[in-house]
Amino acid sequence: MSAVREQLPEGRYGRSADERADRKLKIVGAVLGTLFLALMGWFGWYYVVDSKISAEIIKFDVVSDREVQVHLEIRKDDDAQGVCTLRSRAEDGAEVGRKDVRIDEPVGRIDKVYAVRTTARATSAELIGCTAR
Repeated sequence: MSAVREQLPEGRYGRSADERADRKLKIVGAVLGTLFLALMGWFGWYYVVDSKISAEIIKFDVVSDREVQVHLEIRKDDDAQGVCTLRSRAEDGAEVGRKDVRIDEPVGRIDKVYAVRTTARATSAELIGCTAR
């Protein structure tokens, strides 16, 4: 009885189509992975280094049906100027107040409370974003 061989003799007929496809997929994957990492690095650099003004809401307090007090902490370059936009919303999600806060003080860190007037009772306050001028 003879053994039945299902594979071709190794090295006799060149590389199989599957091996060539695997090699191409590995090359394409490596190129796409490198491009993805480069893109993420560029976005990270832009976000961390190029951002001249950043801020966060420390807390907010609904004072009345017509006002929300927002405690905002702003970090920036000493010479940077810009605007931060605050928004307050009602319980149903509707916007009831918005305020643009000018940032023009010559210090690197500002810790201040801003009053946002509202058209109805607010249940939340949020920072939309800050832009440098």
